[in-house]
Amino acid sequence: MYKSWDELKTACEGCRKCGLCETRHNVVVGVGNPNAEVMFIGEGPGENEDIQGEPFVGRAGKLLDKMLLAVDLERGKNIYIANIVKCRPPQNRDPKPEEQEQCIDWLREQVRLIRPKIIVCLGRIAAQRIIDPDLKITRDHGKWFQKGGILMMPMLHPAALLRDPRRKPEAFEDFLALREKIYEVCEHTYPIGMI
Repeated sequence: MYKSWDELKTACEGCRKCGLCETRHNVVVGVGNPNAEVMFIGEGPGENEDIQGEPFVGRAGKLLDKMLLAVDLERGKNIYIANIVKCRPPQNRDPKPEEQEQCIDWLREQVRLIRPKIIVCLGRIAAQRIIDPDLKITRDHGKWFQKGGILMMPMLHPAALLRDPRRKPEAFEDFLALREKIYEVCEHTYPIGMI
């Protein structure tokens, strides 16, 4: 167990637990407010993320940022964004179960240090790993689950919305539901007066 963000970040950046370390440019630990009440978790870094060392910075990240801003959320301000695996799988393939297993303790430590009230799982891989292995993202996105005292919601991955823009309205409905839940259970995500 790590006592500080700096200690965790330094240890994570030196990780060599699985083969993904062989091809990475950067370990993508996460980005955002370490005191956030809301945490977003994706599956793993893509090419742009690997190069820049920050999650969700490519086209999907730009779409995510727009949807976040529409409900007054912003990376670095009032949320934290991380991934299941911290190194890019080659050709952006899904992270293998054994890679997820080798990397999941880093995410557990991030959750332990942040202690979020809400976790949003972006896409099938994150939702199945964190919420329920039998979860179907097309069926269950936007639904609330509770595990370990934390409210959790699976959402469609922004990359999936780029592939099928017809799903954007239902994804936006999930963001509106998230905003309502934040109003209900979070104390400092939104400034006083917004509620």
